[in-house]
Amino acid sequence: MIGLVGIEKKGRERLIGLLRKAGPTISVGEASAILSLPLTQTAKFMARWANGGWLVRVRRGLYAPVPLQARRPEDVVADPWIVAARVFTPGYIGGWSAAENWGLTEQIFRTVVVMTTQPWGPRKQKIQDTEFWLRKIPEQQLFGTRAVWREGVQIHLSDPTKTVIDMLDDPAVGGGVRTVEDILKAYLGSQEKDLDRLLDYAGRMKNGAVDKRLGYLLERSGTVEEKILSKIRARLTQGNAKLDPTLPASRLVTRWRLWVPS
Repeated sequence: MIGLVGIEKKGRERLIGLLRKAGPTISVGEASAILSLPLTQTAKFMARWANGGWLVRVRRGLYAPVPLQARRPEDVVADPWIVAARVFTPGYIGGWSAAENWGLTEQIFRTVVVMTTQPWGPRKQKIQDTEFWLRKIPEQQLFGTRAVWREGVQIHLSDPTKTVIDMLDDPAVGGGVRTVEDILKAYLGSQEKDLDRLLDYAGRMKNGAVDKRLGYLLERSGTVEEKILSKIRARLTQGNAKLDPTLPASRLVTRWRLWVPS
């Protein structure tokens, strides 16, 4: 049981006041505003409270309160989606993580995919026990999201249509093109299916490879009318793309200007 033993009265009052207003996570900046103290002083207090076991450090400048019933502070793990929303902003949860949320795949992925407009350093980062895979995107691709709530925190993730389109932009965030094709088929068989939105989102990506991959995979699905495929073919850009940039491709499908594996 974590208690407040060992903190002098004024410090205890500050900590109690902070914990009353803190959410699942709290930054030094937010704590500074709550305590009406300078940032440097607040940072020292929070580091001290973390050493005492009343807070757990999630990342530099970001902490999580330790519940009174916690046996050990190190057992406290912040919700990875909340951490992503607090740390890797502006951005949203996407790729296979969003596909899991929307029921488009039964595969379980431990790594959380985050689409972000900011360069956050290494593509793979580990915070507490969670690995995050960061995909840097241009601001023009920051669309097609929905808000969900976790522990009172608003989190943005790609809607089902944008989830598919992001994977066609970079098949790696879907676990490779074979998994992406399965997810696309699940999308086409779901209540979320919206071909007009799918084509609109594909055009907004400003990446010709998206249309080429989309048209090819829609044709392979055998469930889409020719008029939809014709719309995509009519706007294909010049040059050839690869179905999956990470796989060898030796066969060119000329009507889609797409190199595919044999």
